[in-house]
Amino acid sequence: MKKIKVLLLKDVNNLGKKGQIIDVSDGYARNYLFPKGLAQEVNEGMLEHLRLQETSQRKKEEKLLERFRKEKDNIEKETFVIKAKVGERGKLFGSITSKDIAEIISKKLKIEIDKRQINLEEPIKSLGEYSVEVKLHPQVVAKAKILVEAE
Repeated sequence: MKKIKVLLLKDVNNLGKKGQIIDVSDGYARNYLFPKGLAQEVNEGMLEHLRLQETSQRKKEEKLLERFRKEKDNIEKETFVIKAKVGERGKLFGSITSKDIAEIISKKLKIEIDKRQINLEEPIKSLGEYSVEVKLHPQVVAKAKILVEAE
């Protein structure tokens, strides 16, 4: 039984995921995978191209990770002050939301932060200092120091 290398074009149950290169029997590839458009035969030129593509992708990911680590350091060095109108006993009129925090971080550090990246259990409703998680990347989470002061 001759084995050949194929590149999966779609996820195949019990075989592998799209983009994987696997060894399968010649008959299985020619009679099932190729006709259904699930895989294509891999030659040396294609293997080299895929290796280069993978290396390039890894380098891009590393650069991106490095950028997020620098942003994390910058966020953690700063204290972000938010001024708010206050009523009796230090209670705010309204509240500070993840949107407000994202805007102040974006404006102060000139980086793009979306409100969905801010992990705020519930809106801030009183004066004080708070620590808030900012998810920059699945592997990089910064702790931002938020100081809420009276206007």
